[in-house]
Amino acid sequence: MARGWLLKTEPGEYAFADLQRDGTTPWDGVRNPQAQKNMRAMAVGDRCVIYHTGDVRACVGLAEVARAAYPDPAHATGRWCLVDVRAGAPLARPVPLAVLRADPRFADSPLLRQGRLSVVPLTDDQWEALLALAGDTGG
Repeated sequence: MARGWLLKTEPGEYAFADLQRDGTTPWDGVRNPQAQKNMRAMAVGDRCVIYHTGDVRACVGLAEVARAAYPDPAHATGRWCLVDVRAGAPLARPVPLAVLRADPRFADSPLLRQGRLSVVPLTDDQWEALLALAGDTGG
């Protein structure tokens, strides 16, 4: 089974609607070492949920990894990597951070423990919980 990831983005910079418009995009701008490690662990076909930060603070849509980690061409050092992400469907309803905080299945999640981490692994249980909270049946 594919792994699950939560990818954070500031909707004013690159929203889920932008990903839907573009179809596929390099997921760039990630500089946190733990987030980079998580990106290097991603595989083609891994499922993702797109999370809007800032004023929104909610999971809003689904995506998948279209290309595994590769060197960021904007940085010749090879220190940073990117993955390509392909848009999926919007969630039936957004899942706010407050709802995730209240759900015990997310108690140990880096999403809640490392708030600034922009690429967060999700367990199978958390993935299924997120879809249920969104009123989604697939994914």
